[in-house]
Amino acid sequence: MKKLFCFLTLVALSFAQTAQEVALRIENTLISYQSLQADFEQLYYSATVSTPLHEKGKLYFKKPNLMRWEYQDPEEKVFLIKDDFFWDYNKEEKQLIKYDLSRGEQNTEVLFLLSGQVALLDNYSVELNPFPTENANTIQLKLTPKDEEGADTFLLLEIDEKTWFIQKLISFDWAGNKTEFRFSRIKTNINLPNKIFELRVPSDVEIIENK
Repeated sequence: MKKLFCFLTLVALSFAQTAQEVALRIENTLISYQSLQADFEQLYYSATVSTPLHEKGKLYFKKPNLMRWEYQDPEEKVFLIKDDFFWDYNKEEKQLIKYDLSRGEQNTEVLFLLSGQVALLDNYSVELNPFPTENANTIQLKLTPKDEEGADTFLLLEIDEKTWFIQKLISFDWAGNKTEFRFSRIKTNINLPNKIFELRVPSDVEIIENK
């Protein structure tokens, strides 16, 4: 029995992966697809409010730089990245805000990470960091930005061991707030027409250019 235990331990160690190896596999997965569609849930935990804000919707991404977050519940809104601009449309408030991404004023760290435009090992210190989860067959990783001027103090990723897709991403900011994204029904390399990334709004919507 002791010999069997030692053998199984050696086998487990031989398959063990370092945090750097995990990060590279995640990075390779992110850059391997040309398009992505997924359902998402977003939970925002404020440091000052006890009940988290729970939102749901669909995510669309098409390389090189088209991304649409379509929120459907509890209210309809759209976040769109296109032509180096970030568009924030809130249907209920009848307001569209346009941000110039080249100015670096928007916290788009999570958006660029999911699009595969961030070299993980170049931009983060990585370590294996198991945390409680309801999902089986996953690997958890902690990313700490090397640039201390960023908005997030660190990120937690939960990776599906079979597909190497990110199924959970949790970010913690300097103010003590936490944002958690959960992804499901992920489809890659599907035909996403460009009209998905067009934003048509009613004529009575207020358009604000954040200059």
